Amino acid sequence: METLAFRMTLKPGKRDEYERRHREIWPVLADALVAAGIRDYWIFLDESTNHLFATFKREASHSTDALPQLPIMRKWWDYMAELMETNADNSPVTTPLVPVFHLP
Repeated sequence: METLAFRMTLKPGKRDEYERRHREIWPVLADALVAAGIRDYWIFLDESTNHLFATFKREASHSTDALPQLPIMRKWWDYMAELMETNADNSPVTTPLVPVFHLP
C-alpha cells in the first residue's frame, strides 16, 4: 500500500461545521472511497493556520483517479465548498506533501 498526504485550508470559523459534516459523512461517499482503494484516511487540523493535513493509504489496484468524475464526489465538494478553499469546480485546493521521513 502507498501512503499519500496533502494539505487543504479551512475557512476561519468553520471548524465545528467541518467536523460535524465529516462525523456524518454520507455512507455512499464512504463506500465510494473504499471501493476506490482508500484505507486509513485521516484529516488533522493545524488550529494556528487553519490548514488541514490529510493522509490515507491506497491499494496498488486503486481507482482514485476516477473519484472526481463520480456524482457523489462532486456533490460532496459542492456541500463542503462554503467551508474551505476550493477550485472553480468546488474541488478542494490541495497541496501534495512530499514524504521526507518514515519510521516503520
